[in-house]
Amino acid sequence: MLKVGLTGGIGAGKSEVSRLLVECGAVLIDADRIAREVVAPGTPGLAAVADAFGPEVLAADGSLDRPRLGAVVFADPERLAVLNAIVHPLVGARSRELEEAAAEDAVVVHDVPLLTENGLAPLYDLVIVVDARPETQLDRLVRLRGMTEEDARARMAAQATREQRLEIADIVIDNDVPLERLRDRVREVWARLADRAHSAPAGDRE
Repeated sequence: MLKVGLTGGIGAGKSEVSRLLVECGAVLIDADRIAREVVAPGTPGLAAVADAFGPEVLAADGSLDRPRLGAVVFADPERLAVLNAIVHPLVGARSRELEEAAAEDAVVVHDVPLLTENGLAPLYDLVIVVDARPETQLDRLVRLRGMTEEDARARMAAQATREQRLEIADIVIDNDVPLERLRDRVREVWARLADRAHSAPAGDRE
């Protein structure tokens, strides 16, 4: 098994790269999706969040009111740390379960938005960074996600810098290119990953 960490700044196009890797045959473990699952209605995770932040972070149907919770933690590092202490262990446990269920020769791609920020690179055999110019990220966030420019810049500023991400990269995928060129680059990367999964000892880094 080859354990790959996949990351990139908001708006860099990491989701598109993960989709293309899955098309090639990767097993995808999406940290964001798992983070939503572990605080779904009826879960111990949601109960713990409600205990920590109060019933006002719950919607009328009992689900997590993400915008309201986000407003609480986004501007308060201490409150964010409380939330992370609840959610991160649950996400880690579920990720390990999914990884253990994969085939021995699988390429398991962990899609982790905050891999750089949380110092998680050593957990993986190699790290792929999806890279795009900040201007490209900003354009995508405003044009495709409907964010205001101010909100988009704030979200980008809250993450690691482009240089910090590139510093931990074993493989960089440039996503300032047309989709067809991106697809060709992902296939090229996949060939390397699949070869390593079948032949190289786990833990070797390029």
